Amino acid sequence: MYEVIYMKADYEPWWAFEGWEDHILERVSFEKEEDARLYLDNRLTEFRRKFPKEESREDKFWAFWSVKEQCYCESCEDDLQIFHGIIWKTIE
Repeated sequence: MYEVIYMKADYEPWWAFEGWEDHILERVSFEKEEDARLYLDNRLTEFRRKFPKEESREDKFWAFWSVKEQCYCESCEDDLQIFHGIIWKTIE
């Protein structure tokens, strides 16, 4: 089984900090790898059109962002970047 996960947080998806799953906005599962890859490719294309910045890791994590999208952190008294993360996950 395969999953494509979309999360939105003030850190990139490869960090997977405790509670990262609370930031999931969409989780789509597939039985066939080719269906999952097609969905992943479509989502990546969509995000590349929407966000000017992109970084990826290990061919399974993608982060997209715009410097205009930030949130204020009261505890650190600073603006934090918001990241839109895509995660490719294989479930055995």
